[in-house]
Amino acid sequence: MKSPLRTLAELVRAPAALSVPGDVIAGAAAAGSLAPATAGLAGASVCLYWAGMAANDWADRDLDATERPERPIPSGRISAPAALGIAAGLTAAGLALAARSGGARALAVAGPLAAAVWAYDLRLKNTAAGPAGMAVCRALDVLLGASTGNPVRALPAALVVAAHTYTVTELSRREVAGSTTAALPAATLAATAGLAGAVAARSGTVTAVLAGEYATSYGRAQAKLFGDPSAPRVRAAVGAGITALPALQGALTARAGRTWAGVAVAAAAPLGRLLARKVSPT
Repeated sequence: MKSPLRTLAELVRAPAALSVPGDVIAGAAAAGSLAPATAGLAGASVCLYWAGMAANDWADRDLDATERPERPIPSGRISAPAALGIAAGLTAAGLALAARSGGARALAVAGPLAAAVWAYDLRLKNTAAGPAGMAVCRALDVLLGASTGNPVRALPAALVVAAHTYTVTELSRREVAGSTTAALPAATLAATAGLAGAVAARSGTVTAVLAGEYATSYGRAQAKLFGDPSAPRVRAAVGAGITALPALQGALTARAGRTWAGVAVAAAAPLGRLLARKVSPT
């Protein structure tokens, strides 16, 4: 029998939240507003991310009963109303923390971010617009960090994180059935290499190293799909995309001139991979 704390961790995909604060930090670094208040905005981002995970399981409860009966709701470890309540509570907490940490400017971004998260879970996820919807969520997450500075300067970082998210979300749509052709992993792998190259171009050594780590850890998992595109391999690639994101965020942060902050952000990547062995990030 799993403990209530373990059930909650599985519901919100707790380890995957390590990929979230880096969005805010990269955005703040690019906007020239990295400061103590950024920690509060990162906390708001985590709350909204966890809210999205809980809302996702609530929305998918009937499908999961067939495809993933081990998940918290279909296994009976948590009720659907409780999961929905957790999602709503975390959303409220995220909005309140954003307002407290960054004022009206932060709330002006956190509000649309929360709306985008719920729209993805309830309407967009299983449509052709799903990957784009998730990419918008991550782009807004970067801009949340930039909200107390100059958000325009953070747009390139937001686009890079959004593009990465698009690739992970496209792969995630094949987590149950697997990929039937090599076209998808070829496209996502090419995008990964392109993003890493763009971030590393005309940058310092630390930025290049972190971008290389991102490309290697995520790219290796995608490359394995060419020989074995089965569902477990696809899930492994999705997990790699989630846990490799801090390295990309760290590279973006270092590129903005905050080298040590970038290294600290990237340090979450190996920790995320370790925790993913305990609680699945997908």
